Amino acid sequence: MYDSPPAEKLEKLAANVGEVVYIDVAKWHLYLNDAKLHTLVAQRLYPLVVDDRLDESDVTAVLRDITVPVGGGRQQLPLMDLIPASCMGDLLRALEDFQDQV
Repeated sequence: MYDSPPAEKLEKLAANVGEVVYIDVAKWHLYLNDAKLHTLVAQRLYPLVVDDRLDESDVTAVLRDITVPVGGGRQQLPLMDLIPASCMGDLLRALEDFQDQV
């Protein structure tokens, strides 16, 4: 188990992720920072960053575990199902860049 990340590092990771990753619904792009999901995603991905486990399968598993309420909460969809494939590369690059800085 890891210690809680310092708030400053978590905020930086959340900002990086929130600016490059978006949810695509009917060709509308809602960035994670606008959807207020960037901090949750950063909290869940931070252990992968510090444990040097940044492979696509581990990141995908984390994103599948995060559910997003849609339709006023009538449905819960895995975040992974809402992120386009093209964003996965952007997310992995953002995580790698952050890892290089810590």
